Amino acid sequence: MKDAPIIVSACLAGIYCRYNGEVEPFAPVVDLIRAGRAIPFCPEAFGGLPTPRSPCEILGDRVVDADGVDRTTEFRRGAEEGLRLARLAGCTEAILKARSPSCGSGVIYDGTFTSARIPGDGVFAALLKDAGIRVRSEEELA
Repeated sequence: MKDAPIIVSACLAGIYCRYNGEVEPFAPVVDLIRAGRAIPFCPEAFGGLPTPRSPCEILGDRVVDADGVDRTTEFRRGAEEGLRLARLAGCTEAILKARSPSCGSGVIYDGTFTSARIPGDGVFAALLKDAGIRVRSEEELA
């Protein structure tokens, strides 16, 4: 029986989608994709946000950018499409970008744009967890 594919943050694959426009591939994720075991996905890009874009953080039940613009709709739209893809592909696991307002798992930035961290999940990570998909960060692979 073939292993279920893993949904991964596209930025970890070196795909141009990070908020700051930088490309930073993470070798273990790239290897999974090359082996046909992983599917890259960026909920922020899929939700309609450009690259590069203003940094965003979760503040209460909203996602706001550094200019104070509410980006919750884009984040939710992208997360829902990612969950749809994960279900379609039969994914049971995800490897997502640590501390991201979309993909962070267990720890995220606190919404003050000061690099302070708090317990919590990004919008996409939370949706995947609620659907029973195991979520890990790339830091757990390092």
